[in-house]
Amino acid sequence: MHPAPAAELTLAQARRVALRAQGLDRPRPAWPAGRPHLGDLHRVVDRLGLLQIDSVNVLARAHLVPLFSRLGPYDTGLLDRATSRAPRRLVETWAHEASFVPPETYRFLAWRRREHAQQAWGSIRSVARQHPEVVDEVRALVRDAGPVSAREAQAALAHDHPRPRDDWGWNWSVTKRALELLFFTGEVAVAARNGAFERLYDLTERVVPAPVLARPEPDDAECFRALVEIGARAHGIGTVRCFADYFRLRGPRVGQAVAELVEDGVLLPVQVRSWDRRVYLHRDASVPRAATGRALLSPFDPLIFERRRLEELFGTRYRIEIYVPAAQRVHGYYVLPLLLGDAIAARVDLRADRRAGVLEVPGAYLEPGAPGHAPAELVAELRLLAGWLGLDSVVVPDGARGDLAGVLRPVLGTAP
Repeated sequence: MHPAPAAELTLAQARRVALRAQGLDRPRPAWPAGRPHLGDLHRVVDRLGLLQIDSVNVLARAHLVPLFSRLGPYDTGLLDRATSRAPRRLVETWAHEASFVPPETYRFLAWRRREHAQQAWGSIRSVARQHPEVVDEVRALVRDAGPVSAREAQAALAHDHPRPRDDWGWNWSVTKRALELLFFTGEVAVAARNGAFERLYDLTERVVPAPVLARPEPDDAECFRALVEIGARAHGIGTVRCFADYFRLRGPRVGQAVAELVEDGVLLPVQVRSWDRRVYLHRDASVPRAATGRALLSPFDPLIFERRRLEELFGTRYRIEIYVPAAQRVHGYYVLPLLLGDAIAARVDLRADRRAGVLEVPGAYLEPGAPGHAPAELVAELRLLAGWLGLDSVVVPDGARGDLAGVLRPVLGTAP
């Protein structure tokens, strides 16, 4: 069902549009071969537009979980292949934050690389002025010895630039800053991540597929239009703020891109009851009659990137509490919302104890209005997640918080 321009949608319809756009409106496929293949992974990434990267590994790396939410148990080696072997189907860059994006999208982030003097943070911007000789040496090192990690670059440069005794961390800092400057400007790229999750830097022409680099670099207007459309397609429906946040776009160029997309019929203005802001529907969006999916959502899942959108569309106020002092956390350190149908039905704090082989549930909370079968659905999803992570069981430790903890404990058991 494709609404006509100026259509009016209910909030429930808008939620279903958003879920369809993100591939979360229906149960995961039953894969004929037992597990999805590389092409299945690529289709999900093409739908999402990007995968945010984060170093926190209390459960699983941030870029891994959104694929599980949509594909179910999959071989994470597929993503390694897509990001670290030529020809790469995904490359790392600054997008929403640090993210994997298709190489074509990398082209459209050229505006940010050109504007590094304004876009990069101060410690990176200043290194070329303060330590140009180190930047030159790092550039030459990557050219001659790449791919290299920041730690390896530090070791290679230590002979010529020993750390002063009274400033132990200086040389490491400037070496890393030089690498990050070259990465931000696009002179170097990330060839892979090693076992310690460190970036391995190499020349961009040895990482990004040659056909992409051979194309003319797009101007700012083309970049903003393309990125806004990718964000709009991934959202299905949303506000200018929603679309801009997907790639952290700011300024008048966002509004200009939206105006062009509206004029060309790519974005359709619509009214959504109870959503009191100007809303646009992507022309490829559709309104499923029902949403029947189930998934745990990473704190870095694209569906919940934009917190205001999440609250306005789903009625859920969510905050990542990783950096909140433990005593002040409301729900826990690493909390995943449970999507059930077209609603957030619960949220659960999780930790993978890999040494003990268990998935721990330090907290579990039922959302207002959640259906009666939500606890059983959560149990099933937790067991599926544990199996994918290679953990033997799910446990609710003594002292676990939340109104669902006592409900889950008799079913899942307690920590030994």
